[in-house]
Amino acid sequence: MIVYWTLLLLTALIAYLFGSMDTLVLASNFVFHRNLLRLGNHNSWLSNFKRLYGYGGFFKLLAVELVKDLIPIAAGSLLLGIRGHADVGRAFAGFVLVLGRLWPALYRFKGSHATIAMLVAGFCAGTSVGAAGMIAAAVVVAVTRYLTLGTLAGAVVCVMVAVLAVDEALVLRLFLMTAALVFIKHIPAIVRLFRHTEPRLSLEEDITYKLDE
Repeated sequence: MIVYWTLLLLTALIAYLFGSMDTLVLASNFVFHRNLLRLGNHNSWLSNFKRLYGYGGFFKLLAVELVKDLIPIAAGSLLLGIRGHADVGRAFAGFVLVLGRLWPALYRFKGSHATIAMLVAGFCAGTSVGAAGMIAAAVVVAVTRYLTLGTLAGAVVCVMVAVLAVDEALVLRLFLMTAALVFIKHIPAIVRLFRHTEPRLSLEEDITYKLDE
């Protein structure tokens, strides 16, 4: 039992650390070799990112985000796999990853949407879960231009598919807890949606930072 809890603790530490890391900072240091936080309006909105780097830059930034999220998932799978629970390790790492993305200690617990991290956690619960959530989020964002609405739609669809498709009870519970974190974080945004004060995505702005902040 001590070994199992030790493996869980190591998984949690790794996943939370990677979840707390800022993708833009990592991309600035290792890919673009330029402080992306100072582009455009000199903050993480990166209003002219697309103009400067185009779709190629977008996919590079997306790749950094995916690698950052997949490392703790792989670690959780390997560590809990020692005890024969690799699937639980992935699901638990996904939960803590989203927790770190939404409330990062490295940035005074000020996170944001965690869309990609949530979808990665969905894929950890099951391929169909992540795929369905990704499609739902993409369609809603494309139609409404509300990233918040897309994230929530993706979370709802992921939950629905997970309930139907995930057989492992602990994995299902972990993902339901992950989705609950997303909904809790988005309560202020939901209020803004009802008040029609939530900003829409603009084609004139770069949206790469918003995909997982």
